[in-house]
Amino acid sequence: MTTHTRQFNRRSILSLGGCALAMTAVVGTPALASLTDDAIAALTGGAGAVEGGISITAPEIAENGNTVPVEIDAPGAVAITLFADGNPTPSVATFKFGALSASRTASTRIRLSTTQNVVAVAEMEDGSFQMAKANVKVTIGGCGG
Repeated sequence: MTTHTRQFNRRSILSLGGCALAMTAVVGTPALASLTDDAIAALTGGAGAVEGGISITAPEIAENGNTVPVEIDAPGAVAITLFADGNPTPSVATFKFGALSASRTASTRIRLSTTQNVVAVAEMEDGSFQMAKANVKVTIGGCGG
């Protein structure tokens, strides 16, 4: 009976770690997008959110994913919830507006580690929901990624 032993060196361990990281990136993204869909369904009570009626402004390419500026304009909204579909916890922020709010606009800076969609869902005064999406490509050190 022969026993087969394998010695791991630094290179083989790094190779295994790189493969595991690549698999997580490939397999994890759809799962996180599903979390966003679930969070939106929970917010809307299962009602569909119609695209249009609100606008989201975010950079097409973010050279620094640590501070990505996002602005949402939602005339007639009573609340806006912002999601990032690449985050393990997709809900980023919720903005609520009172009856005397002069403007139904919100802006913030969010952190994005990878290229992903930023989704804004607005609850309107009539109880309906409207949605807007922006895809933000996050570059690593300004080199694309």
